[in-house]
Amino acid sequence: MADDNDFLPGDGPSSGISVTLTAGTLHAIRERVGKRGVSAYLEKAAQRQIERDNLDELIADFEKKHGGPADPDAVAAKRARLTGDGDSSGAGAVA
Repeated sequence: MADDNDFLPGDGPSSGISVTLTAGTLHAIRERVGKRGVSAYLEKAAQRQIERDNLDELIADFEKKHGGPADPDAVAAKRARLTGDGDSSGAGAVA
């Protein structure tokens, strides 16, 4: 079998492990997906967490390189340009 490092999140063969969860968390997952959907649910949750961790690292690298966080007005202007939204305030409309 290939080294686990050869695969990106979500790729490669499945591998069984033991995971310990609190009873409340496990109950909530089973309520959503049933007993047979727990592994797939946890796989997707782990993938989302890895994406978030990667984004946090990118943001930290940006802030280190640029001496602090991005300018909120510049971020709002770029968001408006990307989304085609005339409102560049950065706040989403709530219906």
